[in-house]
Amino acid sequence: MADEQLKEIAQDEIETNWDEIVDNFDAMNLKESLLRGIYAYGFEKPSTIQQRAIVPVLIGRDVIAQAQSGTGKTATFSISILQQIDEALNKTQALILAPTRELALQIMRVVVALGDFLKIKVHACIGGTNVQEDIQTLQEGAHIVVGTPGRVFDMINRRALDTEHVKMFVLDEADEMLSRGFKDQIYDVFQLLPTSVQVVLLSATMPTEVLEVTTKFMRDPIRILVKRDELTLEGIKQFYINVGEEGYKFDTLCDLYETITVTQAVIFCNTRRKVDWLTERLREREFTVSAMHGDMEQSQRDMIMKEFRSGSSRVLITTDLLARGIDVQQVSLVINFDLPINRENYIHRIGRGGRFGRKGVAINFITEEDTQTIRGIEKFYNTQVDEMPMNINELI
Repeated sequence: MADEQLKEIAQDEIETNWDEIVDNFDAMNLKESLLRGIYAYGFEKPSTIQQRAIVPVLIGRDVIAQAQSGTGKTATFSISILQQIDEALNKTQALILAPTRELALQIMRVVVALGDFLKIKVHACIGGTNVQEDIQTLQEGAHIVVGTPGRVFDMINRRALDTEHVKMFVLDEADEMLSRGFKDQIYDVFQLLPTSVQVVLLSATMPTEVLEVTTKFMRDPIRILVKRDELTLEGIKQFYINVGEEGYKFDTLCDLYETITVTQAVIFCNTRRKVDWLTERLREREFTVSAMHGDMEQSQRDMIMKEFRSGSSRVLITTDLLARGIDVQQVSLVINFDLPINRENYIHRIGRGGRFGRKGVAINFITEEDTQTIRGIEKFYNTQVDEMPMNINELI
């Protein structure tokens, strides 16, 4: 296709050509052990992109999904891949490329967690790690390989990574990858895959480079456009408290406690273990709190949410996984005991508070190491996070 033509179709958006929606995981004909992993991970209902994109991938179509981070795209391709892996075949059957080591590791964690009840080996093949160990792990066999283009290409070249059985090839954050100049390596990797390989490409924007990849390597792809969730930070006052170091967060929270029970508050921690630890310590001090995370049975989580919605429990401690499921009319205060690891989750945590035009307050506990992160969040959302004033209870 001539470059001129490509430039003409290179808008920032693609047109969706698939409108089938499956709005629950049970209706996707997934393996029982995979469904268990999905629910154990804390997912209750598929996000917009999962409702649209999982099924076309499962039926073997090439898929281009345009979606922002924070829409659930990692789980979209992870679930699709896990469903199609033959556990009995100790060969690499899916290859996922990502632009950074951090993202590759993050994807690997999601795949491992969702595949918890399957007998599947996942390996992250990234720069900055020992080459010999990489070679050895790959030779022992990994069903799914997640990696950065340079190292993956190197491993295929050294014949450590055998591509003969690869049936799925996923390019995550394709725009990022191509803007980082990985184009040649991606093309090289692609040439070494079986011709029948299914290609899934995810990208937040659709610049010419991405469209070029889609025209060269994809067969009659399904196109799905998912807009960023229309959550907003308007009407939410955001503050930070510099606690200095991690160890001081707990006492700071205790000092705030009288103030925060004026209404209902949600406190976010980054791990299930931290949720349990914080809940225990607050209860030792005779504070009444509820806690919820993905390890709990669904019935238990429903009961806790019911108590919280009815107002009989005033403080809920939870993890990011459930950030999107909490929509309680009375929540006017969100405390980030830990800043979210993914800044996209920031809006999902605090974008609740000010829902339906109500006002809300968000308080972020930060340590010295978090200063950069909070600045990054401000920049990303074009918003302002001020130091918390003394009269906080008047604002809530």
